Amino acid sequence: MTENRPIHTGLEGRIADIIAEPLEAQGYELVRVQVIGTEMPTVQIMADRADGTAFRLEDCEAVSHLLSAVLDVEDPISTAWTLEVSSAGIDRPLTRTKDFVRYAGFDAKIELHFPGPGGRKRFTGALVDADTDLVRLKLENGDIVELKRADIRKAKLVLTDALIAFTTQPTVTN
Repeated sequence: MTENRPIHTGLEGRIADIIAEPLEAQGYELVRVQVIGTEMPTVQIMADRADGTAFRLEDCEAVSHLLSAVLDVEDPISTAWTLEVSSAGIDRPLTRTKDFVRYAGFDAKIELHFPGPGGRKRFTGALVDADTDLVRLKLENGDIVELKRADIRKAKLVLTDALIAFTTQPTVTN
């Protein structure tokens, strides 16, 4: 695992393993794979541009064409399925170490697989920092909780005015 790749398991993990390298070779990064449904599953792929610029409609089309071809060859799902490609959006899921680090100071909602600190499964607060093993979150009461990355079921940013302002700033490159 790298800070640029999300953690997936099961079928989603197999799909992530299949598509991560071809995506990266074309200048994109995988944010999340999600498979929804069983009879005719939908494979949802969220991606970012590796250069940090905005993910546009043209990027969705390019990634969709690329991944359709890759997944048709590898055939990880034996039945008919549908592919959906999108950007992660402003209130994006947090799946990679670099996402937790980049958005430190912004509010996030984190849900664990099973009860964690204080017997709770759900936490909302400001991201403090993160590494490959832990995420630190400052709760409203000022307490800082450490949540094991392996225990996180899902995490996403909370849409706030500060987040909108941050994500709409032009990217500065040298």
